[in-house]
Formats: sequence, structure tokens, C-alpha cells
Amino acid sequence: MVKKQALTDIKKDLKTKKIVIGTKIVIKNLRLNKLEKIYLASNCNESSKKELEYYSKLLKIPVIMLKQPNDELGVICKKQYSISMLGVLKE
Repeated sequence: MVKKQALTDIKKDLKTKKIVIGTKIVIKNLRLNKLEKIYLASNCNESSKKELEYYSKLLKIPVIMLKQPNDELGVICKKQYSISMLGVLKE
């Protein structure tokens, strides 16, 4: 996916309130198969990334790798903290 398209999708999803923020919450919802896609910051830690990739492959949920680091992703989401993962909930 093109970088600008991913950022546009994130902003659109934030407006619809279908987004979950944070590693623990994203992985929890992923295990419950409640997500339709996941956005991953460029500097997400390796152990979280491996766990995320494992479950996403099992459940065939797309993971979109962003070029932005977690601090920039926090700014994009208008939060005052870094965000490593975003999950988009299913309808």
C-alpha cells in the first residue's frame, strides 16, 4: 500500500471510531479475530512484531508496515504519546 494512502486510511478510520490503539489491545483483539487490518510503526519492537505477524498470518489479517516511527504515528492520531500499533475493528 502506498504511504499516503495508508495515512489517509488511518485518518478516515480515526473519524469512524473503529480504531484500537496500543500493542496489548491490538494483540488481544487480533487473538479474538475482531480486526480487519493492522498498521505497524516502523520502529515497533521485535517481540511484539513477531507475535503480531504470527497471529495475523494464522487469521489472514493484513499488516500494513508504515514508514513513520511510533512518535510520528502518535502525532498523526493526535495523541501525546507514541503508538506502535493500530488495529481497525471489523464492522
